[in-house]
Amino acid sequence: MITLRKAQDRGHADHGWLDSWHSFSFADYHDPRHMGVGNLRVINEDRIAPGTGFGTHGHRDMEIISYVLEGALAHKDSMGNEVHIVPGEVQRMSAGTGVRHSEHNHARDQSTHFLQIWILPDAPGGAPGYEQKFFDASLKRGKLALVASRDGAEGSVSLRADAKLYAGLFDGTESQRQVVDPARPQYVHLVRGALTVNGQPLQAGDALTLQGENELRLTDGQQAEVLVFDLAA
Repeated sequence: MITLRKAQDRGHADHGWLDSWHSFSFADYHDPRHMGVGNLRVINEDRIAPGTGFGTHGHRDMEIISYVLEGALAHKDSMGNEVHIVPGEVQRMSAGTGVRHSEHNHARDQSTHFLQIWILPDAPGGAPGYEQKFFDASLKRGKLALVASRDGAEGSVSLRADAKLYAGLFDGTESQRQVVDPARPQYVHLVRGALTVNGQPLQAGDALTLQGENELRLTDGQQAEVLVFDLAA
């Protein structure tokens, strides 16, 4: 079964300094039909205005991934990390028993556009953890590159969760076929451009949930950037 979720059907919040689209129920947006897929709980597409950001706040018992599309995201946390995350980098923060952090856009003339992703961990607790890696565009060109996984396979960031995250860039005749486990849900989120997935045309912000499928087919990309999640049932 394949289920389409159009970009415009997501939850939306415009706070002035922050423009955010919620793929699943989050904060003031609640829809019992969209609470997550498998152990994936949050995908927020955020745009932070210049000179603004999220003040220090806390998390626990969650695997949090930041995937920057444009601009830079300044991150500071209670583990002592103070870094910038730029396009091509994947940041993983394991909240564990509790962590506090802030996120800002220090640019004067450019918004920071990024995805904030939350995945439920295998078990609660544990010491907070942090990891950040750069994945060159050549690794994702015309194929799906593994960028996050439970065992840190293929140079990916390591998750304390039964999930894999792939990123790919597709344009023109570039295509990918990938065998998937029909017992595991697959979630495809098109970050930008246009792409056809298992025969379904997608535009930026659209998503597909695949249940009971044996194969993933990505074709007809038009400057497409896509994230594919392989998730625990």
